[in-house]
Amino acid sequence: MRRRSRAGGEPAKPRHRKTVTLKRRGAPKVVLSHSPPAGQETEVARLTRERDEALEQRTATAEVLKIISTSPTEFQAVLEVVVRSAARFCKADDVTIFELDGQDIRLAAHWGAIPYLAILEIGFRFPCTRGSVAGRTVLERRPVHVSDLQVEAEDFPEGSALARRLGHRTVAGVPLLREGVAIGTIQLRRTEVNPFTDKQIALLETFAAQAVIAIANARLFEAEQQRTRELGESLQQQTATADVLRVISSSPGELEPVFQAMLENATQLCDAKFASLRLSEGDQFRTVSLYNAPATLVEHWRSTPLVRPHPESALGRAALTKQVIQIDDVRKGPAYSKRDPRSVAGADLGGYRTVISVPMLKEDVLVGVISIYRQEVRPFTDKQIELGSKLIKWVTH
Repeated sequence: MRRRSRAGGEPAKPRHRKTVTLKRRGAPKVVLSHSPPAGQETEVARLTRERDEALEQRTATAEVLKIISTSPTEFQAVLEVVVRSAARFCKADDVTIFELDGQDIRLAAHWGAIPYLAILEIGFRFPCTRGSVAGRTVLERRPVHVSDLQVEAEDFPEGSALARRLGHRTVAGVPLLREGVAIGTIQLRRTEVNPFTDKQIALLETFAAQAVIAIANARLFEAEQQRTRELGESLQQQTATADVLRVISSSPGELEPVFQAMLENATQLCDAKFASLRLSEGDQFRTVSLYNAPATLVEHWRSTPLVRPHPESALGRAALTKQVIQIDDVRKGPAYSKRDPRSVAGADLGGYRTVISVPMLKEDVLVGVISIYRQEVRPFTDKQIELGSKLIKWVTH
């Protein structure tokens, strides 16, 4: 039966019910993910890691440069920071800095568990040859990288033998270059065959540059210190000479004050304890002046002022050779061993151990001998002997 239209009498169109689909309970929901793909996440992690490594490297470089700028003379401290940082950022088991010293290579700094020989000591030296990685790096002034040093006996005979002895395998070294001249090398070692990357070698060159700055500063400082010492020694000698001249001018014709001034200044120049002056009388010597000698020894020497010295004593040898004679330890010298009375008395009563005897010459004629004593076994340096001898010879002439 057709329904009539409400307004115009036209039949109404039939209504169709909308079909409704019921969702099943527990059906899985579709969730849109906003996470990046796995590959993109790895890339982000890699960039983050590289950023962090670069920051750490800059921090390490800044630490070394800070030490160099604030303590330019702390040579060893700078090198120790360099080797620690190089080991960390180059992923090495061991890092060593070698400094070229003449024809040898000297170990200057080390960090790590791999020793050099049985006992690692700063200052250990070995010949600079192409048979070792360190030597070849210095001689060829270029990086040297060996994947397995233990099997490279033909190219690196010394280095390969040492690697087999100590257990390291991969080795890389770069030269320490100053104005194009190799002054040493910094070397990485690993206990397994695991070559270093180009990035790690490049980073090692950065640490090498920092080591060069430290070594250059140390050498400059040492040169300045040497000049200062030389100026101080020259001033000290001039002051001593002026003091003797003052005594001569103020005491004309009097020898004892002059002798005392000369002995006192010679003793101070040589950093000694006391001194004696004996004048030649034929083949014997007369004690004419003493400075700061122990009382017991003074009494003994004055009881026998004229003596014939033992030919193997410092006095006797200086008289025979007309050369400066030093005995490092009188108690171990031949004159004392043979129980020469004067040597025994000097060592036992005066307590002296190290002695130098300087001949006083007038136109190559021996006029006397000045002896300078220390009460401990401590040989005089060449510089001290030179300073004392110059003063004595100048006054004699």
